[in-house]
Formats: sequence, C-alpha cells, structure tokens
Amino acid sequence: MSQGLETAPTEGTFVDRRKSPAELKSIPIERRQFADSHEDLSPDAAELARAIDQYKLVHRRRFITYEEMLSTILSLGYHK
Repeated sequence: MSQGLETAPTEGTFVDRRKSPAELKSIPIERRQFADSHEDLSPDAAELARAIDQYKLVHRRRFITYEEMLSTILSLGYHK
C-alpha cells in the first residue's frame, strides 16, 4: 500500500451521527423573524416582537402566518 493513501472504510465502520428525537428536544432552538435585538424598537413594538418570538418558540415555527400574528396581537389586548 502506498504511503499517504487511505483505504476505504470496511463494512460495519459506519457511525450514525444523527440525533434521536429525545436528544433533539433537549436542544433549544431560537427562531426569530426579527432582528437579534429589540432595543431600537418602541416599547409597544418591542412587546409585540417578544410576544411573536415567544409564540414561535412555543410552536416551533420559524415564520408565522398573518392569522398567527393576529392572534398574538389580540392576545396582547389590542382590538380594532
């Protein structure tokens, strides 16, 4: 065998690196549609941004629909 060349892995050397569902649940995933910081927003806009971020975390959603946004806004007490 020549120096510096690696041989192909033999059967049975495969390592499955995928995580089990139990392991995936323990990894917190933060998903935001807005910027990383809400410091530049008005107090009302920051409250809405935090509420939407929380909704997305709880429901494991990266983006939300207009219906979900409306329900979040209504949950903050806003009305027409």
